[in-house]
Amino acid sequence: MAGRYFNQWKIGDTVVHEIRRTVTETDNLLFSVMTHNPQPLHIDAEAARASEFGQILVNGTFTFSLMVGLSVGDTTLGTLVANLGYDKLVMPKPVFIGDTLRAETEVVGLKDSKSRPGAGVVTFLHRCLNQLDELVCSCERSALLKRSETA
Repeated sequence: MAGRYFNQWKIGDTVVHEIRRTVTETDNLLFSVMTHNPQPLHIDAEAARASEFGQILVNGTFTFSLMVGLSVGDTTLGTLVANLGYDKLVMPKPVFIGDTLRAETEVVGLKDSKSRPGAGVVTFLHRCLNQLDELVCSCERSALLKRSETA
């Protein structure tokens, strides 16, 4: 399903995104290297083993980015003007190599754009859950979306 236009959303609309993703060691390592993040908990197996977690932790910004990415096809693909911001980001549980993540999105805000009559702001609450249905990340994303002329 392609993204929806601003005027096709209603407060409370919820989408359970079909795509799931199992996080690999390569995902975590490449993301950490590409973002110049030298945190030993992400890239050093020995340091991670000696931590309270006993294993490599997946880079939290990877988890956040994956959560948003999993949602794009169902929310803003082809209708996005711009992402305006991300708020209330939380990561209540760690993600480990081999965890399978999925995402859900709920519309929690709608606002007409004052400066762009052909667009409006949708506030999405994204949630990322692991294979045990534990919440591992959530945030609100404000997105400026085109308005459909036919909807």
